[in-house]
Amino acid sequence: MNALMTIVFALIAAFGNALFALAQRQSRDAANGILFVCLSALVAAVLALVWAPLAGPVDAVAILRSHGRALLLGGAGLFLTYVGFNLLYSRFGTVPYVVYAALAVITTAVGVGVLYLREPVNRFHIAAMAFAVAAVALFAVGQSRS
Repeated sequence: MNALMTIVFALIAAFGNALFALAQRQSRDAANGILFVCLSALVAAVLALVWAPLAGPVDAVAILRSHGRALLLGGAGLFLTYVGFNLLYSRFGTVPYVVYAALAVITTAVGVGVLYLREPVNRFHIAAMAFAVAAVALFAVGQSRS
């Protein structure tokens, strides 16, 4: 059941990411891509506020007090993600997402999960990470030939 729920939650995130990629791609004609990012983040924030009561008690002050540093890190991370996606998709389309996905595996799974948080990994995880590195290399070769 744990593996199934992992896939379901990842699928939700992947579907959201696909919608986000489509929107960012369509923003290439916007006069200000960063403002587009800001406004789409505002829509996401409003939707998250509407959804929040379904996930548990809503006590923003308590969360600010107990998780202030994490909130700053998360906000900075979302900002960099939004800006990076806007620049990537509005200038190069959605196909280079392969590069982002592979680099995200390396920075998130390896950098954050393995090195910083010391989360356990097995040989299958290591193989998946190696394939992510190979995906970046293959994409680079494919780009140089087109």
